[in-house]
Parts: sequence; C-alpha cells; structure tokens
Amino acid sequence: MPIHRLNHAVLFVSDLARSTDFYCGVLGFRALPQAFPGAAFLQAADSANDHDLGLFQSRDAAPGARRTGSVGLYHLAWEVDTLAELGRVRDRLAEAGALTGASNHASTKALYARDPDGLEFEVCWLVPDAAVVEELSAMTSPTRPLDLDAEIAKYGADTRGGPRTDPTVWQHLTGPA
Repeated sequence: MPIHRLNHAVLFVSDLARSTDFYCGVLGFRALPQAFPGAAFLQAADSANDHDLGLFQSRDAAPGARRTGSVGLYHLAWEVDTLAELGRVRDRLAEAGALTGASNHASTKALYARDPDGLEFEVCWLVPDAAVVEELSAMTSPTRPLDLDAEIAKYGADTRGGPRTDPTVWQHLTGPA
C-alpha cells in the first residue's frame, strides 16, 4: 500500500506560545486541548485528523540556527481549496512579515513563508487535473513568479483545486508506469 498523503507534521520550536499563536493566527489552525506540557497540537480548519501540526518546545531555544541547505527538513506544504483562499493566506502572511516568495510551478500555485523560528513552509493550490497537462506543456521553466490575479482570471477565485485523482496526468512527462 503506497503513501497516500501527509497526515501531520511535528516541529521543534524555540517558543511554543509564539509558534502556536503564529500558526493559529496567520494560517488559521486551531489549538486542540494539550496532551502534555511542552507541546501543542493544532488542527486545520476543515480537517478530520486528530492533529495536522504538532509543536514541541525545543531544548535548544536558538531560532534559525539551521543553515539553508543543511541536512534536515526543508519545508512542509499545505493545500488550500481555492485561489481566493490562497490570496487570503498571502495577505495574512504578508501582514505577519512571513511571506518569502510566490511561485507558479504549473501544477501548483505556491506561496512560501517562514514561521517565527525561520522554518520554511509552503501553502499551495493544486491546478485541477483537467488543466495540469496544458499547464505543464506551456511551462518554459520549472518555476515562474506567481501572478495570482492572472490565475484567478484564468481559473476563477472559487474553483476548487486538487486533489490529484488521475494518475495518468503525469504520463506525458514520465511515460507509462
């Protein structure tokens, strides 16, 4: 049985309360009743998971000590349902001073940000399966700057993206399985 999708992520953070406030206030997670001291368990708004993000107080309280490109977690990615929601997340991340980039990867439209400890994460909208091949065929490079207004004009603000349900979408790139 293959892996289906990311169920949850767990991060060590330098300031548990600050990180909990960030993920709840900026990305809309909700804190669940704590199971034990030194930890917070957060759930995404429409999730049925027991938790989507676990935060543990680090014994090493030095934020940002990890160098970019060093061994360890690079980033996590969460999906949103619509481009309108991606726009709302972009605005909240910008207001929080956390937004670091926005990219068009053809099959996804992505925002990049850093939490208070400098841990990078992505929030993305998945292009619907029916449009992925066209998007990938039109790409001249693997990544372009994201023009969210243009994507909304193309797909509509409230068009639901993903999840990927058609495994043949990628065959034109990789060949038959």
